[in-house]
Amino acid sequence: MITVEKIGGTSMSQFGEVLKNIMLRDPKDVYGRVYVVSAYAGVTNELLEHKKTGAPGIYAKFAQGENYGAAMDALTGKLKAINEGLAPLGLDLARRLVEALGGHPQAIQGYGKGAIVGTSGELEHGALWHAPGGYAMREALGDAKAIVPSTKKVGVAGARLDVPITHINASYVRSHFDAVEVGVADAPRPDEIVLILAMTTGARIHARAGGLKASEIKGQDGLR
Repeated sequence: MITVEKIGGTSMSQFGEVLKNIMLRDPKDVYGRVYVVSAYAGVTNELLEHKKTGAPGIYAKFAQGENYGAAMDALTGKLKAINEGLAPLGLDLARRLVEALGGHPQAIQGYGKGAIVGTSGELEHGALWHAPGGYAMREALGDAKAIVPSTKKVGVAGARLDVPITHINASYVRSHFDAVEVGVADAPRPDEIVLILAMTTGARIHARAGGLKASEIKGQDGLR
């Protein structure tokens, strides 16, 4: 039997996590799976045509028989540069967040991330925060296993975002399914992005939804 699995562009911007936790999660179940993936966050305009200006993308070069390899290489470099440029910011925010919660990484039990994009931008600009934000929290916390949940939106100044939270080592721990509401009164302006990292030091108050307990985590695949 062959299964077909769809992975969206937002998830593909965290390809390392997709590879580890989805594609290679079970070494015995690697073959017989077909993946349909979207373009990485923010590259559809570059590949096809810009949805606002109509400027032709790389496909136009391909269709006209021109050399498009250089354009593909340039796009790859552009995306890598954007992610690398956000990495120091992500690590700085993660470390400051740990300090604000007492300064002890081992005390952190839950995390999440998000972005609010100003109205001159688009949703995929917020997706560029996935990799640098997620990896930064993992580095700051030592060896967190679970994928970092996230959300994003386009909004005006003062917009609020409910940032999802899950356990840092096992996404299936129900007691840590939570959210943190975040907003800035005067941001984002149209050309700004609010970048968000969130951490918690415990489960929901009076959590009683059952399921896997934090004390039962095996810490092998980020799920259980």
